[in-house]
Amino acid sequence: MGQLNFPPASLIYVDTVILIYSVERFPDYIPLLDPMWQQLQSGTLQVITSELALLETLVMPIRQANTALVERYEALLTASDVTLIPITQAILRSAATLRASTNLKTPDAIHAATAISAGCTVFLTNDFGFRTVAGLATVILQEVLNA
Repeated sequence: MGQLNFPPASLIYVDTVILIYSVERFPDYIPLLDPMWQQLQSGTLQVITSELALLETLVMPIRQANTALVERYEALLTASDVTLIPITQAILRSAATLRASTNLKTPDAIHAATAISAGCTVFLTNDFGFRTVAGLATVILQEVLNA
């Protein structure tokens, strides 16, 4: 198994799936992700995501009436050191351009546009589709796991 290595002061964009793996403690990925969250807490890197991630992470717990899981997601995304980036008109225009030139669906295009707009040094995901986005330093978690 490989490991995630981020230089100090990295700006890491986490796709929604990374949040799900972390909060719901997916056993395959926790050994890779926990060190990143520890680095965030120690202030050696920044973790950001789009406000869209709040919507995406809450759907299933709300559907299942799992208030404890809703609270865990909200704590991570609204009361921690993770920075939520607002969805602006500029991001939506950039996402539209990405949708027009790639096979990304609208939510993924918003995530990619947000990461590019914020100047992220790493885009952490488990979705190979993001590799089609020029200028996005995509790291696929499954590839790290298999390294």
